[in-house]
Amino acid sequence: MRIFDPHIHMTSRTTDDYQAMYDAGVRALVEPSFWLGQPRTSPASFFDYFDALLGWEPFRAAQYGIAHHCTLALNPKEANDPRCTPVLDALPRYLVKDSVVAVGEIGYDSMTPAEDTALATQLQLAADHGLPALVHTPHRDKLAGLRRTIDVVRESHLPPERVLLDHLNETTVKDARDSGCWAGFSIYPDTKMDEDRLIAILRIHGTDKILVNSAADWGRSDPLKTRKVGDAMLAAGFGDDDVDKVLWRNPVEFYGQSGRLQLGIATPEPLHEGNSILRGGE
Repeated sequence: MRIFDPHIHMTSRTTDDYQAMYDAGVRALVEPSFWLGQPRTSPASFFDYFDALLGWEPFRAAQYGIAHHCTLALNPKEANDPRCTPVLDALPRYLVKDSVVAVGEIGYDSMTPAEDTALATQLQLAADHGLPALVHTPHRDKLAGLRRTIDVVRESHLPPERVLLDHLNETTVKDARDSGCWAGFSIYPDTKMDEDRLIAILRIHGTDKILVNSAADWGRSDPLKTRKVGDAMLAAGFGDDDVDKVLWRNPVEFYGQSGRLQLGIATPEPLHEGNSILRGGE
């Protein structure tokens, strides 16, 4: 089983997770930029973080045979902090980097005017740079947030087939599918979605334009949820081709729209800017 996790925050994970993911079949991933876990106090904090997603994390992933790409953006949660919004002006110099395959995560958290501005601005940046967009749907008032998101997408210059609406559930999947956007499902131990609920959605809506991710981050989450979805699909009667489509071909097709997806792994360099992830060696 080959797996492409289209949304996972490896900055918050350990090298043991990389090894376990490889052993489970993960060969590629996309890491979206997201919040720090505590408030950032200046744009410089974002820039160091972006540089890590462009350099250090691909280096770490390569040690374990996994192709690493990223998406960059001002995330919805921090779009409300005026100390952070200057990041929008600096994003264009990062969006030209080879391993950036989308603008994201963008979208809504509390559905404020500041979030309206950040979402519309970054959809335009995606259109300007020929990139797709990864859109975070809010955890609260999810259906209202999704519908508001779809309205902004329709007003933008980015066609819906270049937009992934993520963190969907049973209440939002129909509207997302009707919009013409891609549909993303985050599989969590306790919240969002689980394997059985996803199986029910796949039975109704099929496998076209559906992506499944672990979205593993700082909190309780599981970077092997993609593999568990594949196993659950097989147990539920889906075929190997269905599993390959959902867990590999669909994310390759969506992020391939960037023209930057590189799934081969070059021989890892021994050091990244003088540092390694090895301990105890010379």
